[in-house]
Amino acid sequence: MSSKQSAPKNARKSGPAGPRKQSVAAPAPAAPAPAGPRPARLTAAAAMTGLQGLALAAAGLYLLVMGLLGKPDSPQQAETGGITVLALAVLPLAAARGLWLRRRWSRGPAMATQMMALPVAWTLYNSGGGAMIAGAAALAAVAVGTLVLLVNPTATEALGIGPRE
Repeated sequence: MSSKQSAPKNARKSGPAGPRKQSVAAPAPAAPAPAGPRPARLTAAAAMTGLQGLALAAAGLYLLVMGLLGKPDSPQQAETGGITVLALAVLPLAAARGLWLRRRWSRGPAMATQMMALPVAWTLYNSGGGAMIAGAAALAAVAVGTLVLLVNPTATEALGIGPRE
């Protein structure tokens, strides 16, 4: 066979010992969850973070539906706002699932969610009276409470986060 002619595909893959078998890498096993029961503090933090995510998802759906079916001043702005809030709901929902499953990575997004909730609570407090102030107080209480639960040594140990060596 000349150098310009190519061999069939199966001939190229075969060597002196016959056809080569292509190795398939086995998927890496997922990190096992820490042993023992889930601490109540971690369960509470997961629940509160999940409730915040569900509240954001409900608000996003409401904005989206009202943008489509209601009579907003700017339907495009209402729909964009609804989609944005729905996208923002993904972070606390993913963090809550990670906390529930005791995944180490989930603590950071959960804490970031709580820190983002505090300025929102402050804005609600300054924006009006009555229900806005009550909502601001509830949001701030949940955010601070969840932060306290997430930095608790029991929760950090359950997530496999220990002191730096």
